[in-house]
Amino acid sequence: MSLPPKVAKEKGVEEMSIYQKVMGKDFTRLHPMLQKRYQLQDGMRFQATGVMREIKGGPKWLFLLFRLGVKWKLLFPEHGKSIPFTIKNTAFTSKTGESQVHWERIFHFQNKRRYFNALMSLDEKRLVIKDYLGEPPLFYSDLAFTVTDQGALKINSLNQRLVFGKLEIPLPRLLQGLATVTESYLDEEALYQITVSVRNPIIGQVFFYEGTFVQNEDA
Repeated sequence: MSLPPKVAKEKGVEEMSIYQKVMGKDFTRLHPMLQKRYQLQDGMRFQATGVMREIKGGPKWLFLLFRLGVKWKLLFPEHGKSIPFTIKNTAFTSKTGESQVHWERIFHFQNKRRYFNALMSLDEKRLVIKDYLGEPPLFYSDLAFTVTDQGALKINSLNQRLVFGKLEIPLPRLLQGLATVTESYLDEEALYQITVSVRNPIIGQVFFYEGTFVQNEDA
C-alpha cells in the first residue's frame, strides 16, 4: 500500500525521478554516478561542462534543414572536433502536475552557441519517456531506457512524430531519425562519457557526437 505524501516524507521514502520509474529495478544496476545523475526530482538540477571530441552531421544536402533547426534550438549545421560543451538538466512540476525534465545542451563553436534542447516526461502506462525536441517543440520521440551489463545507460528512440503546435503527425519508419545514446562513467578519469548517433534507414548517419563532461562543483 502506498503512503500518503506527508507520511511518505516523514518515513524517509523519497519520490522517484521519471528515469527511476521508467527503468524500475534496473536503475540500481547503473553505475553509482549515473544513478546520482538521473535521480532528478522536482526542484533538482544537474549541470556539467565538457568537450565533444567530435561532432558530425549527415549529407551536405541536409544543410538547409539543419540551418532551419537552429531557430528551434534543435539542429545545427556546424561540426568539428574538440568542441566545448555545457549541459543543464532541470526537474520541475508542470502547471498540469506532470513531472518534467528540461534538457539544455549547448555546443560552443567559437563565437556561436548551438543548442540541442528537449523536454522529457514519463508515460506511466507505456513505461517510456516522452521526448519533445526543440523550442517550441518540433519533433517528438518515445524513448526506451535500458542498462548494459557494464552499468552504462543506453537510450533508443522508438515511435516518432512531427509537431505543429497541438497537431502531431506520426512519421513512417523510413523518415525517422533513430537515435542511440550511450552514457557511461569513467572511474579513472572521473568523467561522464556520452555517444549520440542519429541514423535514418535510407540516408544513414544524420547526426553524431561523442565526448566527456564533468559535473560542476557548484551544481
